[in-house]
Amino acid sequence: MKKSLLSLAGLFFCAFAFAQNTADLNVQGGDLKINKHIYGHFAEHLGRNIYGGFYVGEDNTTIPHTNGVRNDVVEALKTLKVPNLRWPGGCFADTYQWKDGIGPKEDRPTIVNTWWGGVTEDNSFGTHDFLNMCELIGTEPYLAGNIGSGTVQDLMDWVQYVNFEGESPMSKLRRENGREKPWNVKFWGVGNEAWGCGGNMTPDYYANEYRKYATFMAGWTNEGGLYRIASGANSADYNWTETLMKNIPANMVSGIALHHYSVIDWGAKGPARGFTEEQYFTTMQQALFMDELVTKHSAIMDKYDPEKRVALVVDEWGGWYESEPGTNPGFLYQQNTMRDAMIAGTTLNIFHKHCERVRMANLAQTINVLQAVILTDGEKMLLTPTYHVMEMYNVHQDATLLPLEIKSNEYTVGGNTLPAVSGSASKKDGVTHISLVNIDTKKSQEVTINLAGGKLKNVTGRILTSKNVTDYNSFEKPELITPANFKGAKLKGNTLTVKLPPVSVVVLELK
Repeated sequence: MKKSLLSLAGLFFCAFAFAQNTADLNVQGGDLKINKHIYGHFAEHLGRNIYGGFYVGEDNTTIPHTNGVRNDVVEALKTLKVPNLRWPGGCFADTYQWKDGIGPKEDRPTIVNTWWGGVTEDNSFGTHDFLNMCELIGTEPYLAGNIGSGTVQDLMDWVQYVNFEGESPMSKLRRENGREKPWNVKFWGVGNEAWGCGGNMTPDYYANEYRKYATFMAGWTNEGGLYRIASGANSADYNWTETLMKNIPANMVSGIALHHYSVIDWGAKGPARGFTEEQYFTTMQQALFMDELVTKHSAIMDKYDPEKRVALVVDEWGGWYESEPGTNPGFLYQQNTMRDAMIAGTTLNIFHKHCERVRMANLAQTINVLQAVILTDGEKMLLTPTYHVMEMYNVHQDATLLPLEIKSNEYTVGGNTLPAVSGSASKKDGVTHISLVNIDTKKSQEVTINLAGGKLKNVTGRILTSKNVTDYNSFEKPELITPANFKGAKLKGNTLTVKLPPVSVVVLELK
């Protein structure tokens, strides 16, 4: 009898533990759209992001390319459905003189990239190269304007050069350089990190600078107007957002930026590989902190913009660790492990949840820098775990958000806890998708989702996981971590049960 009672107690404990991983989902609900531009990327002149990453030069005879841009990179980013690409920075943007990067390449001046490694920049990849590359990829360009070391005239000329179809000095110069029709660039950053490398400005000073630059940018566009994005706050600097929203009229700004990195400690970032579980836990704390950041910055924006005309644009996010040993520390080259897949999945879930205000974001960065989706080594190219998460998740682009609140078990390390499971859901063209992430390194998690609002008949899915959270794709084993078919979801009536392995990302499709 005592043994039976103990067995029943054990069963009750297991049931109680799993019961915490529950959620309700109305598949007919929802009236908010997950903007595809949440899935943007970032291409700064930093390390081997542009040179050796995107661009190998027109004279390269060993790597297939189109006008110097790697064909394998173009195809990979097409598959990813990259909606926008931010360039040329970052900190580099506020030292970049765009006129240095146009015209015959042999005539372009060289500069020193003082921000990133002190290397010589030959300007062989400039405005035409970038905008034409965006056309190859099928993505919208997002140009970061220089207001730190540049002038109002410089930025006004750049807008005119790329956007004006009529007769003007800059459109004439564009035609002389081989481009008849304008590119019609919509997205423009008015400076970058004005609180730091963009000029160490105060928020009041920057607000006035923004108003000045934004005023003279107008008028040089052909269709749809400019989407002007103000340089926003560094992580939890809520006063910066408050000052900008108070001092910049909503009709002068389309978005306010926010930068936040999942970094252990700025003085000791920890390794990209071989990290401890404590370091992993701290990284995930910082990743999940994005939810609080977005909530609080959005609340400030709501005070001044209750109609939500101005977007919160998280145009720099991702994991930041110490550079790989033996590499130039100014190049910010780091490996990409299952930890980065966890950051990507949980962060995208947060952006989906807040999609009414968060309507654009940019992972930092695309190739060979920080939380890259692609790594290259000469002729070799590989796709990282982060790439695979963003490819799996792109089913949510421009879909209708289905609110999904999960009651989760706890992931515990050293007495500290985080929710083990996060998720998001959407519906598009009659198909429902649910994305789930289990950040726990040791325990599987069973999630029970109660479905309402429709009769769903079948469920399929894909999973990204690996044995260890420290696993990564290398050039020796480039496909160690790739998506696979997922068999751990069962649909019975209106109840969906999902068994998530440790450190896994799952995307389900229900019809």
